[in-house]
Amino acid sequence: MHLTVSAERSLPCTPDVAFALSTDPDRFPGFFTGFGPIPALSGIRLHAPLAVGSTRRVHSKDGTVLTERVTELDPPVRHAYTLTGFRPPMAWMVSKGEAIWTFAGHEFGSRVRWDYEFTVAKRWLSPVAAVVLHVFMRRAMHRCLKNMSRALSHGGA
Repeated sequence: MHLTVSAERSLPCTPDVAFALSTDPDRFPGFFTGFGPIPALSGIRLHAPLAVGSTRRVHSKDGTVLTERVTELDPPVRHAYTLTGFRPPMAWMVSKGEAIWTFAGHEFGSRVRWDYEFTVAKRWLSPVAAVVLHVFMRRAMHRCLKNMSRALSHGGA
């Protein structure tokens, strides 16, 4: 069983800038501030230059270290990865997440869409996973995009 969560926002910049910001291991953690049980990020460590097949270690402020494996990289149009390494209680609900970021230009900048498809780990916990993901993860994703927009609006690109 899969659960999908999406967030979308216009950013005041070109798709190139939005793409670069979303893949920047130094800046992105500051944008993802979490929400409720979804922890903020404290850092991202690249194991190799960003490319299809490369991995990143994603450090959360709760001490969790997740692994992202890049599955698609088409700057500045698309960026996708698989997220694994969840620990309980999240590991009881989901076994992995597959994210896709898409970027499209428009007259005021760019439209960014961020989709996550999570694989439910235990079917009987799917109602709980649905609440956590649809309420808290979606809100964390929206906050992240809002923080990116705010940084760009204040000349932080």
